[in-house]
Amino acid sequence: MPSTAQFPPFETEHSLLRKTTRDWVLRELYPHRKEWDDAGEWPARKMIQQMGELGLLGIRFPTEHGGQGLDWWFHTAMVEELSYARNGGVVMSILVHTDISTPIISEIGTPWQIEEYLKPAMRGEKIGSLGITEPNCGSDVAAIETTARRDGDDYIINGAKTFITNGAFADFIVLAVRTGEAGHGGISLVLFPTTTPGFSVGKKLDKLGTRAVDSSLLHFDDCRVPRKNLLGEENGGFIYIMQNFQGERLVGALMATSAMELSISDALEYGRTRKAFKRPIGAFQVWRHKFAEHMTSLQAAKLLNYSAVQQMETKQDPTLQVSMAKLFAGDLAQKVLYDCQQFHGGNGFMEEYDIVRTCRDMRIMPIGGGTSEIMKEIIGKWSGIG
Repeated sequence: MPSTAQFPPFETEHSLLRKTTRDWVLRELYPHRKEWDDAGEWPARKMIQQMGELGLLGIRFPTEHGGQGLDWWFHTAMVEELSYARNGGVVMSILVHTDISTPIISEIGTPWQIEEYLKPAMRGEKIGSLGITEPNCGSDVAAIETTARRDGDDYIINGAKTFITNGAFADFIVLAVRTGEAGHGGISLVLFPTTTPGFSVGKKLDKLGTRAVDSSLLHFDDCRVPRKNLLGEENGGFIYIMQNFQGERLVGALMATSAMELSISDALEYGRTRKAFKRPIGAFQVWRHKFAEHMTSLQAAKLLNYSAVQQMETKQDPTLQVSMAKLFAGDLAQKVLYDCQQFHGGNGFMEEYDIVRTCRDMRIMPIGGGTSEIMKEIIGKWSGIG
C-alpha cells in the first residue's frame, strides 16, 4: 500500500519555527540588506549571537553538544526563511557557521573540541569558517598544498587559502592541511584558532555578489597549533571533507530555491501594478507562460531538495540526491532570476530593486561548494554512466 504520510512532513511546530525565524530576519536583517552590501560587511558577531539566543544555530545538533536536538526538517524550515533577508551574502555567512564549519565537529570532534569550539559556536559566542580552497586549488581538493608539519605536540602550518567566507572575522577555521603524501590520502583537518601568531588576512577581494561578507585570502606563516586540535584521524581528512560537502551543498540548494521563490513572488507583484500599453505587464501571455514554466520548475526543485533532506534525515547515503538538488537549483536559479530581472525592464537595472542584488548573489550557486560540472561528474559516477 502506498504511504499516506505527509511529504514533506511539515507540521505546526515547523510553522512556529518559521515564524520565529522570519520575524527575526525581517526585523534585524532585511532593513539593512542594501546598507550592508554597500559597506562590504555586516555585524556578524551581533547577529549570530542573537541567533544563538533564539536557538537557531544548532537546530539539528544533539542537545549534549549544545544544540536543539531536532531534525533536518526543522533545520530546512529555518534555512528557507533566511532568504527573507534578501541578501545572499548574509545568508551565506550564517550557513557557513551552521552547516559548513560546525557539523563536522559534532560528528567527529573530541569531548575537548566540542567544549572548546562547538558549544560556544552553538551559543553564538564563537564564529566558524571552513578553509579548503587555495589559490592553486579549487575543485581538486586532493591537490591542496597548505602543509601541517609535526613538531613535538604541535603542528606547524604554512600556506594560503582563498575565497574563505567568514575568514576575516571567524574565531576558528576548520582547516584542510597536508600532513602526508600527495593526493587525497595525505589530507587532515585541524581546528585552527584565528588568534594564532603567524595568521593573517590578506587583501579584501572585490566580488560580483555576496558583497556583505568577505570571501577572504588567508595566510599561514609558521603557525603553531596543538595536535589536540586535529579533527578525526590524521590523513583521513579527504573523506571527512566529502561527507561534510553533503550538508553544505544541500543548504545551498535550499538557499537558491528560496531565493527563486521570493523573486518570482516579487516579480508577480510588480507585474500587477506596472503597466504597458494600458495593461498590467503580468497580463501579457508571453510572461504568463514564462512564469508558469518557472513555477513548475520551482516546484520540481523543492521536491528534489526535500528528497535529499529525507535521505539526510534517514541517514541513507545522500550523495546522488544532494548533487542532483544542487545542480538543478543552482542552474535553474540563473534562468529564473534572469527572467525576473528582465520582467522589471529598466527598473531591473536599478539598485533599489532587490532582484538586482539577488541576481548577483545567486551567481555563486553553480560555482561554490562544488561547481555544476563537478555535480555532473558525481551524478554520472553514482548513476553508472560511462
